[in-house]
Parts: sequence; structure tokens; C-alpha cells
Amino acid sequence: MSWVIVALAAWIGGWYLNIRLSHAAVARTRAGQLAVPVIFGLTILILWEGLVRGLNVSPVILPPPSAVLARIGSSLPTLGADFWQTAVKGALTGYVLGCGAAVLTAIAIDRSPFLQKGLLPVGNFVAALPIVGIAPIMVMWFGFDWQSKAAVVVIMVFFPMLVNTVAGLKATDAMQRDLMATYSASYWQTLAKLRLPAAMPFLFNGLKISSTLALIGAIVAEFFGSPIVGMGFRINASIGQLALDMIWAEIAVAALAGSAFYGLVALIERRMTFWHPSQRR
Repeated sequence: MSWVIVALAAWIGGWYLNIRLSHAAVARTRAGQLAVPVIFGLTILILWEGLVRGLNVSPVILPPPSAVLARIGSSLPTLGADFWQTAVKGALTGYVLGCGAAVLTAIAIDRSPFLQKGLLPVGNFVAALPIVGIAPIMVMWFGFDWQSKAAVVVIMVFFPMLVNTVAGLKATDAMQRDLMATYSASYWQTLAKLRLPAAMPFLFNGLKISSTLALIGAIVAEFFGSPIVGMGFRINASIGQLALDMIWAEIAVAALAGSAFYGLVALIERRMTFWHPSQRR
């Protein structure tokens, strides 16, 4: 039971340290803001390791973090190839295409009352389609390689980005638009100099939501047909082999990649929307 005692002690110590840090002056600094989640994450890993080893949990049910880390170290080439196939080729390509198409469609909707009444309900219908139904169709249309996964990601990210962009384009008030009209500004001048800058918080909200959906969509789509590479393929193949450490290694890589991508979008948002109240500390 020594592992269990160590795990519980680490959890209590980490909890106490985080409470002290969150109420201290250092919590308002950048280092303090990073320390709290790091300490919390480490205590979760120590608790996981201690309970799995102390309670003799079978690695087939739940491997300890040390086994997952060892598998990551011994499978770096495989994990790297899977990451490139799924995250870069499938998820990132679909993310760029889907978000770009959503912004252009939102501008078209903003220009046309007909599209406002006709296209948004269709977009809502498409967003409600289950990914397990879309993925096999995309595989039949675009083949087994990354193109079909990118197509699934396009469908997944399109509607959240569209809704946020349409809402953002309506964020300006009548006085601001009237001021641009007194300057004889055209629609495109008003769009570029007033409405798109005002819509930036909404756009980045859609980009952050889509950043998490993109990787999930690409991984799930690989369950329905892919070449012998990719995160979804590896997870699906490892299930039949009872290689739980490999499954958790892929999950860890996907979680790190998704968190890094989300953080990058949030960092760009902070740089570009520094004027917005949500970015003030």
C-alpha cells in the first residue's frame, strides 16, 4: 500500500500548494498562471501511477503513466508518422479549408438576405449529421488516404466557424456603421476597416472551437478506412492487440498536439485582439 499512500500524499500536497499559489501575489504573474495547471497535472499523473501500481491494476485495463512514457520513447518514429498523417495532413488541411470557406460564406450571407434565410438552416442541418455517418461516405468519395479525413474535418469545423463569423459581422452598432456611411465608405471598405476588426473576438472563438474539433474528426474518420498509418488507425489496430500502452501513447500525443494548437490560436488572438475587454488582465 506504500504506492497508494505516496499517491494520496502527493495529491494532498499538490492540492495544498495550488491553493496557496492561487491566493498569493505570484498567481497574477505569468509564471504563477503556468505553475498552477502544471502542478495539478503532475499530481494527477502521480496519483494515477500510485493507484495503478498500489492496487495492482492490470496493464490491459489501465497502464501506469511510466509505461505510456516508455512506449512513447520506444515508438517515436511510428508516433511521428501517425502525427504527420492525421494532425498535419488530415486535421490541419481540413481546418484551414473549412474555416476559410466558413468566413467567405459568412460574408456572402451578410451580403444576401436570401442566403441568410436559406443557407443557415442548411448549415445547421449539416452540423447535426453524425460523424460516424459522414466518414464512410467521405472515404468512398475521396479514397482511403488523408483527403477523406480532411473532408470530414471541413464538415465538422464549417458550421461553428460560420455561426461565429455571422454573429461577429453583426457586432458593430448602428452609430459606427452610420459614421462609415458619412465617410462614403463602400461595403468592402466598411467590412475591412470596421466590421471584420470588430468581429475578431467572434472569429477567434470559432477558430478555438474548431481547433479541437479538427483533430477529433480526423482521428475518428480513420476508424472507417485509412492506410496503415495515422492515429485513428493505430488506436483501432491496437485495440485488437490489447496494446493499451500504445493506445494511451497515441492519446497523449493527440492531447499534446490539440492543446498546443489551441494555445497557438489563443496566443494569436491575444496579439490581435489586445484592445478587447476579454484580453485585459
